Amino acid sequence: MSLEFISLENIQKVAHEYGYWAIFLGILLENLGIPLPGETVTLVGGFLAGSKELNYWLVLSAAVAGAAIGGTCGYWIGRIGGWSLLVRLASIFRISETRILTIKDQFSENAVKAVFFGRFFALLRIFAAPLAGIAEMPFGKFFLCNLAGALAWASVMVTLAFFAGKIVSLEQLVAWVSQFAIAALLILVAVIAIPLWLESRKVKEMSNEE
Repeated sequence: MSLEFISLENIQKVAHEYGYWAIFLGILLENLGIPLPGETVTLVGGFLAGSKELNYWLVLSAAVAGAAIGGTCGYWIGRIGGWSLLVRLASIFRISETRILTIKDQFSENAVKAVFFGRFFALLRIFAAPLAGIAEMPFGKFFLCNLAGALAWASVMVTLAFFAGKIVSLEQLVAWVSQFAIAALLILVAVIAIPLWLESRKVKEMSNEE
């Protein structure tokens, strides 16, 4: 993000001053939809652990807790009021409720994968949990997938920064991870959108032939 108050330099200052609480709250608030760079906060925490300024295990615990609790809050936000909000937004963009129901069903079929792997994709990390709530994914299943996903994501990010931070600069590491997350999201969108486009094109051709 380009906003000055959440620059990498300021994130480092906050992490130095508030330590594990900064990591926990940064990730928690991002998962609630507040535009904070939770991924960068996690990398900063791992980097500081690598330089012995913070404890690796406490950084990892703070990251997992922030991600898991934030995801759970996002789930209940989606479960309680997400559907009505989604329908209103769809009406603004002239998307029928039938189409929204179809998308909801498609998400439900892949909810486990979306919740677990969603943390590794830009934007999806924020929206996967509320979408799971909207799709009425059973909370027990969501809880396990969310916790497992939070543990996997936090472990990768913190450990990567812990070791890679000794070889490359924090700025370069953050840039590489951000680029990877965006590229992964674009690939995911293409994987989902292209088959849907081909299917709709096939349906149109069949209807024209009739």
